[in-house]
Amino acid sequence: MIPLCDVTQQYHDLKPEIDAAVEAVLAGGQYILGPNVKAFEQEVADYLGCNHAVGVGNGTDALHLALRALGVGPGDEVITTPFTFIASTEAIGLVGATPVFVDVDPQTYNIDPSQIEAVITPRTKAILPVHLYGQPCDMDAIMRVAEKHAIPVVEDCAQAIGATYKGRRVGTFGVAGCFSFFPTKNLGCCGDGGMVVSNDARMFERVEMLRRHGGRKKYHHEELGLNSRLDELQAAILRIKLPHLEVWNHERRTRAYLYNQRLASFGDIVRPAELDSGDLVTPTNQQECSKLVDAVYHQYTILVDDRDTVQTALVRSGIGCAAYYPVALHRQAVHRHLGYAGGTFPVAERLSRHCLSLPMYPELDSNGQSSVVKSLARVTTARAA
Repeated sequence: MIPLCDVTQQYHDLKPEIDAAVEAVLAGGQYILGPNVKAFEQEVADYLGCNHAVGVGNGTDALHLALRALGVGPGDEVITTPFTFIASTEAIGLVGATPVFVDVDPQTYNIDPSQIEAVITPRTKAILPVHLYGQPCDMDAIMRVAEKHAIPVVEDCAQAIGATYKGRRVGTFGVAGCFSFFPTKNLGCCGDGGMVVSNDARMFERVEMLRRHGGRKKYHHEELGLNSRLDELQAAILRIKLPHLEVWNHERRTRAYLYNQRLASFGDIVRPAELDSGDLVTPTNQQECSKLVDAVYHQYTILVDDRDTVQTALVRSGIGCAAYYPVALHRQAVHRHLGYAGGTFPVAERLSRHCLSLPMYPELDSNGQSSVVKSLARVTTARAA
């Protein structure tokens, strides 16, 4: 069996360091907002190249708290993509605002910047792009629209830590970048965890206050907040993992590049677009490639006809795979009241019918990857026969 993602290998590789870090936290007795949380926040800010970082309970809370910190609330609208995980619109709904969708780019699967301006209204209080599957959005185009209309941008970077757009880390373009450390993410902990990063001091202060019951000082509360704090144990584990992230992301790019090469002859499969040119970004040519979009391949996602049949056949062959996301958000029952009809966002709906993510993790070896490709060849050949 080749899993879609193997979260145990990193633990086995780093077991002595992780075990020692966990034991030190347990022995020290400071389990909430301790020194590891503070140190990890600074380390992430340094890694991303931003001024501030606040550890929170999970990626959904990161989005929720960033919108709260901006004052987004009932009656407001937030523009976002219909092709992503529910957390993006969940956070919008939790502050009482309404998601407004625009379709996605057929190449990147991210929000199409050319469609944003048409849906801006006086009620628009934020734009929330999602760097889906680790592929950066077109931040130049998004920021041009946002700045023209003085609308803040909150980046959903849950799947994209380490990705760059023209040499700059995602999460540092808007007023806030929101990250998840769910175990399967490129930088994953052993439970839940999240973070809000920003170059804006007010955003930092508001999120930092809101994450601990709306108060700067213990037992003194300025507003209703949340109990959403990155756990000290998880921060200790993430501090061990963070120095390895660049290597892990490079390994993901290498595997994506090999997938793209090996699937080039599969005429009925659409591959991710970013590496089709064959220009693989490596540690040695990073400077020369600094103007390129540099994805981190949280998922390697293809488009294939009769997706459900292919997925079932691959699973029977021992190949882990998944459809992210089989129902576009505007077609979800929770958003039915918004009144979007089928066909409103044809690209997102086509992706939801045809997307299939193949095994992708840094430890996936060449034999395993070859098995995935061979199984896919057998399945597609049998389908065509």
